[in-house]
Amino acid sequence: MPLIAHSKLPSFARLKSEGEIVLSKDRANHQVIRELHIGLLNLMPDAALEATERQFFRLIGHSNQIAQFYLHPFTLSSVERGEKATKHVSKHYQSFDEIKLQGLDALIITGAHVEQADLKKAPFYDELKAVIDWSYANVTSTLCSCLATHAVMEFRYQQKRQAIGNKCWGVFKHKIANRSHPLISGVNTNFNVPHSRFNEITKQQFTTAGIKILVDSDIGAHLCVSEDLLRIVFFQGHPEYDTISLLKEYKREIIAYLSGYQEAYPVFPAHYLGEQNKAILDEYKAKLLVGDFSINDFPEDLISKTLDNTWHDATRQIISNWIGCVYQTTHEDVNRPFMDGINPEDPLKLR
Repeated sequence: MPLIAHSKLPSFARLKSEGEIVLSKDRANHQVIRELHIGLLNLMPDAALEATERQFFRLIGHSNQIAQFYLHPFTLSSVERGEKATKHVSKHYQSFDEIKLQGLDALIITGAHVEQADLKKAPFYDELKAVIDWSYANVTSTLCSCLATHAVMEFRYQQKRQAIGNKCWGVFKHKIANRSHPLISGVNTNFNVPHSRFNEITKQQFTTAGIKILVDSDIGAHLCVSEDLLRIVFFQGHPEYDTISLLKEYKREIIAYLSGYQEAYPVFPAHYLGEQNKAILDEYKAKLLVGDFSINDFPEDLISKTLDNTWHDATRQIISNWIGCVYQTTHEDVNRPFMDGINPEDPLKLR
């Protein structure tokens, strides 16, 4: 169902140019379709700020549920921004106070670039905790990506994330561990998921906290749900990533190396690049390090045309299922408490 362009956020125009269904607010007002208001707390760094908007907006827009989607991006004042991103946020994002006043049906919290394991060192620690506490009491369901998952596990379940040493990044095989939950209805039993992280919540930590693991892998649990089945949805990976997201991240890591912020030249993301692409990038590296090439010669256009996407179909289905669960719960009776949307005869199925 359509996204509603209720503001002048550039992502709406960009998505419409890419063929997505985006309606103006005037057109939306002439349709007798119920609304869902979904917040996007965007904590991603400046280089990925607008791309992350589009990734999650696109996934919501591809949901097959009968609703008009009003998406409300916001961020935290404690997230350091450059001039361009600050201007974008100031012009197009709402404040958390505005979000609280208007209310939301659901909330998405993105990941963020915080390498150290101790989240208390993150400048936005207290502000993020306030958002999570508010959402738990006031939002039907909160979907957490990567760092947000780690934060919720610390704030609400006293499970602190663990450093894993070298960066875990690439595209990894996953399998469904619980086939009866409505979030994975219609999803292939095996599919891939992109990851990019230095830390993890272990399977044992999820289990100890009473969290149900729905999708698992050799590198850890990916999709999990809180003990009440829907209120919090945990992604430990980045299923929202575009096909070229890891390639762009690889380029940013090269820039960090050249700028002295990173000691070693970055390794390739696992299971993402073919042998020919690796050879091209190895040749680029050799010429870059002797001064024949600069970062402007990075072969992004050449490589991006050959990359495969092996995760979007599963991700779209999971997001569609999530939207369906939120829609059922919020529209059966707006005065009902959250858990009244669960079928008591089968707690893994919504009414």
